[in-house]
Amino acid sequence: MALAWIVLVLSGMLESGWALSLKASEGLTRLWPSVSFVVLLVLSMVGLSYALKTLPVGVAYGVWVGIGASLTAVLAVVLFGEAVSVLKVISLVLIVAGVVGLNLSGGGH
Repeated sequence: MALAWIVLVLSGMLESGWALSLKASEGLTRLWPSVSFVVLLVLSMVGLSYALKTLPVGVAYGVWVGIGASLTAVLAVVLFGEAVSVLKVISLVLIVAGVVGLNLSGGGH
């Protein structure tokens, strides 16, 4: 079960990678960011699929999306210069709290 959680977290991080690659691809018009998007998307889905063999779908999907969304938002600020606001920071904290809550809920333990 621990391996499923590790794979799930890594897959959530890969979700962020494919989202950022999609942005960098400028609508899939740039070759290497587009290739990166496809590779990271497939790896992220394979990892999520592996984790779902062991973990409940509600918890696993919520954690996967939460990690991907939070990391993507933070990296978008750093890499693409997106604006930061108090509301954005509070919202990210709430997403992380939700991910932690899902993990602690006992689903899959």
